[in-house]
Amino acid sequence: QVQLVESGGGLVQAGGSLRLSCAASGRALSDYTVGWFRQAPGKEREFVAAITWNSRTYYADSVQGRFTISRDNGKMTVYLQMNSLKPEDTAVYYCAVRPSVVVLTTAGAWGSWGQGTQVTVSS
Repeated sequence: QVQLVESGGGLVQAGGSLRLSCAASGRALSDYTVGWFRQAPGKEREFVAAITWNSRTYYADSVQGRFTISRDNGKMTVYLQMNSLKPEDTAVYYCAVRPSVVVLTTAGAWGSWGQGTQVTVSS
């Protein structure tokens, strides 16, 4: 079983940048596809981005061109670089894993969720 811990969230002005990290322990991260999701108050958890074991990437339309997901298997860490942030990006961001190269965007298809990190974008 893999354990995940997110970090890197914070308060930033619109147009700014943040880099989130998802650090894994307990099992090799290279065994998994890793995804980022976010959840705003009163809304469902939504897919943001994912990266397969061989670094194929997928993005939600709302973040395409602004966010970049990457992984460092040696450091057991996946990153989410977020640029040109907008107030609507405000949410708690979570990472999770799937033991498959098939990327599904429904939160229920993922497991080993971290505790989340808050991202707040002010206008």
